[in-house]
Amino acid sequence: MHISIPKENPNIETRVPMLPVNVEKLVKKGATVVVEAGLGATIGITDDEYKKAGAAIEKNRKKLLSSGDIVLRLRKPEIKEVASLKKGSIHISYLDPFNEPKLLAAFAKQQVSAISMEMIPRSTRAQKMDALSSQASLAGYAAVIVAAHHLQKIFPMMMTPAGTIQPAKVFVIGAGVAGLQAIATAKRLGARVDAFDTRPIAKNDVLSLGAKFVEVDLGETGQTEQGYAKALTEEQLKKQRDVMKQYCAQADVVITTAQVFGRKAPIIVTKEMIDAMKPGSVVVDLAIETGGNVEGAVYGKVIEKKGVKIIGLANMPAKVALNASHMYSNNLFNLLDEFWNKEKKIFELKLEDDIIKSCLITHGGAVIHPMFAALKKEEAVKEKKGK
Repeated sequence: MHISIPKENPNIETRVPMLPVNVEKLVKKGATVVVEAGLGATIGITDDEYKKAGAAIEKNRKKLLSSGDIVLRLRKPEIKEVASLKKGSIHISYLDPFNEPKLLAAFAKQQVSAISMEMIPRSTRAQKMDALSSQASLAGYAAVIVAAHHLQKIFPMMMTPAGTIQPAKVFVIGAGVAGLQAIATAKRLGARVDAFDTRPIAKNDVLSLGAKFVEVDLGETGQTEQGYAKALTEEQLKKQRDVMKQYCAQADVVITTAQVFGRKAPIIVTKEMIDAMKPGSVVVDLAIETGGNVEGAVYGKVIEKKGVKIIGLANMPAKVALNASHMYSNNLFNLLDEFWNKEKKIFELKLEDDIIKSCLITHGGAVIHPMFAALKKEEAVKEKKGK
């Protein structure tokens, strides 16, 4: 089985989809692995290291893509590149499937079986291949480090002959994977941490990390099958914001991580809440790539409003690109390994397997995932009405 691994655009992505250690494992399984020249350059890995792992190096990107039975990458491809893929091949990467109906249609037209890493289920068996969780954990860590860099004070309490420095106060909104790692990192740095999540189930996790759980009576809440918080009603959001405003006003750092799977992130921190914060405070919006939790946050930029820095930097896992690449590479390998036929030395698409059913979006010339097949029909109806 021929596995092709193209490099990402270094202007927007420094993470690497596959490291030499995992290339070597694939070669030992009987796969032929070909990587694009310069694949690991952004994190200091040379082509020679990939060669030593057993990979061939290809400079012609189009040739690389067209020869792969499996194409592994990190980011979604440009639509124009889909036509270069071999018919009947398997493409595995992030796909942003909720927002890319044209990309999904292009995969179907090319008869490519497209697997979306975002759709790997959050089940016990699939944990080792859950790229969303592995990258979110690093994003939570990086968010705290970025906040510490921009804050004009230290995180821990410090007792000195010149006086006692009080610890920084950090308020984390959303206690999912990213939020919990942010809490843990802020605590390690010595900050006092408060945290809030709409899911009552998150309370024990927050307390176990030594943070205070902020409780707001929102009535009925819960989480989706993917482990994300369910969208709140406007009345619930207002109650939440009223309590948030008090904690934001006391905080030196606010980190927001609230996302709703497949939908635009809700506005959690409003302009009014920003205005109530102390000059010199820092807000990090980890949901900026899905619309943002902070009113006024600007995608990809650090701005200042009334002395408060609002950080909307995208791709936070890439701040620790080497570790992020290592974890994503392991996620990809674990997915391939789970469905690898040792006798035939191929990756088998077991269409009835729960994991494959969750993440396989296109196959056999069609969008087969029920969720996105329905979206495709809705798009078709809208286009017909528009005409």
